[in-house]
Amino acid sequence: MHPPKGTLQEGIARQREALKTMLRTPLARAAAGCGRAWGDRAGMNAALIKVIKTLPACKFMYALDTDAVQVSDNVSREGLIESDYGRDRSDRPYMREAVPSQDFLLSRAYISMRAKRPSLTAIQIVRGATGRALGFVGADFDLRDLPITRELYEEPKYWRQIRGDPAIRGTVFHQTRSDSVMDQNIDTVLGVMEELIVEHGVFHGKLHFSSSRATIWLVDDPYNYRLLDIEALTDPDICLTLPRRPYPDKAVVPPGKVRVVLDTFRALRFMDEMFYLRAGSLNIFNGMVSLTFSCDGAHYLPCDDFLTKGIDFWVSGGGLMQA
Repeated sequence: MHPPKGTLQEGIARQREALKTMLRTPLARAAAGCGRAWGDRAGMNAALIKVIKTLPACKFMYALDTDAVQVSDNVSREGLIESDYGRDRSDRPYMREAVPSQDFLLSRAYISMRAKRPSLTAIQIVRGATGRALGFVGADFDLRDLPITRELYEEPKYWRQIRGDPAIRGTVFHQTRSDSVMDQNIDTVLGVMEELIVEHGVFHGKLHFSSSRATIWLVDDPYNYRLLDIEALTDPDICLTLPRRPYPDKAVVPPGKVRVVLDTFRALRFMDEMFYLRAGSLNIFNGMVSLTFSCDGAHYLPCDDFLTKGIDFWVSGGGLMQA
């Protein structure tokens, strides 16, 4: 079954297929060369040197016997590294994956032992003249060096629930909500937040009700977030410190719905003394709302879905303890 188009999983699958296409032929050549020279350390090194010159992104190539013990030097474009001769690689992630029937494997990404960076390894079975498996050829790659498109995947626009801290979930029935300073000034806080989003270029805002703070991102400075404490959130004069900006044309959340979302946050905050909203955010560009409840379950869902569900959905359970 293929992953949905445009998702993170589909992007990974597409990039892996591109890498397999790029690597199968060079690895087959390396395996054939090593097969002809099997048992001759210098001959195998020479075969690997010939192939690695055609793979500029490759860090190292080497030959292993059927027990995953290295029988060649580490070959790099800079020369030979003799210290890994005889190394047992049987415990490395790429040797614990099953090689498919076509004798070629592109491993899952893993963290390299020396550089401590995301890496992957291509493995090709080496066969003798009779077809018997003699060992393997391996080629190591640092992910940052691979010549792939790295297309940005599309964040899904459906409701997702994520389980939180088991310790918090286990004690949720023994807790009750305590009024925070934000709770006590909720009307002012929501009025300020609405004004910042609709009139002052805030495109992503998160209200932390339990700790009485907010984090905001502005279209004028999207790479930095700003932290607003309760003093700022209860002082409408803060709006004088930010330039006015027209509501973005690319926003998928209409300005009239911003206050509706914020008022729904308020209702979820006070809906129950045991199950209540701890934090909520709105991004007007991707149209997503995030919610974190007292049971530490997190929900991510489109704004319209959030508003359609209504308070009764959450009061009746709404998947709070399933998240």
